[in-house]
Amino acid sequence: MLDLHTHSILSDGELLPFELARRAEARGYKALAITDHVDASNLDFVVSRTLQAVRRLRGHVSLEVIAGVELTHVPPALIAGMAEEARELGAELVVVHGETLAEPVLAGTNRAAILAGADILSHPGLIGPEEAALAAEKGVALEITARKGHCISNGHVARVALEEGAHLVINTDAHGPEDLITTERARMLLLGAGIKAALVEQVFETSRELVRKSLRRKHG
Repeated sequence: MLDLHTHSILSDGELLPFELARRAEARGYKALAITDHVDASNLDFVVSRTLQAVRRLRGHVSLEVIAGVELTHVPPALIAGMAEEARELGAELVVVHGETLAEPVLAGTNRAAILAGADILSHPGLIGPEEAALAAEKGVALEITARKGHCISNGHVARVALEEGAHLVINTDAHGPEDLITTERARMLLLGAGIKAALVEQVFETSRELVRKSLRRKHG
């Protein structure tokens, strides 16, 4: 499993970064991105602390651990600047909290995240074909999620992404140990979202490419 959207106690998760990594390792994960919720109030703190934890773990776990962020409920006009700031602070992966049907995210967030060049637009809700086509053009991956509430639009996201040629990833948005899943469970969720079995491997490959891209940032 390659899971590029999880949370620790640095935002609203239940586990310390070390424990999150260990539990993911025990579940058979090959890569884990810790992407705690950030806005202007905590961006510098979260990036620095996550980087510190990830660097200390290097060589002590069998999976790749990536220091990322999730820009959350950031006004659309501020997303590009905050994404750039996150990168400058050392974030290896930038996720933007999309227009999920489960929360009152501002309209325009999906488009702003795509234009900002986020790596992943998480749970983008009822994303339209124009935005999905823009995501394909900009190389922004759209997320199929295992998270309760956010997952209700998975089928729509999958259909629109496939129609417009946008890349898909599957993540857990894990907040606690029970949220971590196996690769087989991820496969079942993708099939349940209407993705044909022949295309499931393409979704996993998008995650692998994002891991490689994050590692290039990590190692300069």
